[in-house]
Amino acid sequence: MSNTENDVHQKLSDAVVNMEDATAASLSQEVVASGFDAYEAIDKGLAKGMERAGVLFEEEEYFIPELLMCSDAMYAGLDVLKPHIKTDEQAQKYKIVLGVIEGDTHDIGKNLVKIMLESSGFEVVDLGRDIPPAKFVEKAVETNADIIGLSTLMTTTMDGMRAVVDILKEKNIKEKFKVIIGGGPISPAFAKKIGADGYSGNAAGAVRLARDLCGVAQ
Repeated sequence: MSNTENDVHQKLSDAVVNMEDATAASLSQEVVASGFDAYEAIDKGLAKGMERAGVLFEEEEYFIPELLMCSDAMYAGLDVLKPHIKTDEQAQKYKIVLGVIEGDTHDIGKNLVKIMLESSGFEVVDLGRDIPPAKFVEKAVETNADIIGLSTLMTTTMDGMRAVVDILKEKNIKEKFKVIIGGGPISPAFAKKIGADGYSGNAAGAVRLARDLCGVAQ
């Protein structure tokens, strides 16, 4: 009996949580063979699995080695699915400068956001991880970006996000860029407090937020 699309999504999520690279890859191949939507499989399967792994990490049931093995399983699935994501080539390209704030080298979430933004038609300038606040501003100005996206998984680096907004204000260019933030310790209240334009707790939400801020129909 063949799996329904929802079944496959659940199994993909489980494969990530259970650190099963081969299973994630074979299930992703099933998505393609069955004609299921690759983007949905990433959003509701692989990304959901990483969210669950993140919760287990926060609850100290998983630690860094387990989280890295979960990400390996996620990437095994992504490698299969990425070529099959349908993109809207006709849509206007909005540009987002994306990176992990200085002091943090955790980029699994950022990489997932990048993939989903690109599949939704955004042009992503990926700065990487451990990026100083001033670098985000410099690159946004240089590339004439629409959005600056910041992430962190550490409470100790959250002030770097505030610094990006403060630099924009000091240069009197805050109105030129939308700033969105995300990551484990981040909240909508913190986003509001530092003057960011929005917050998302997951990759799919980040895409919806970016589209909303750019006035793109959902």
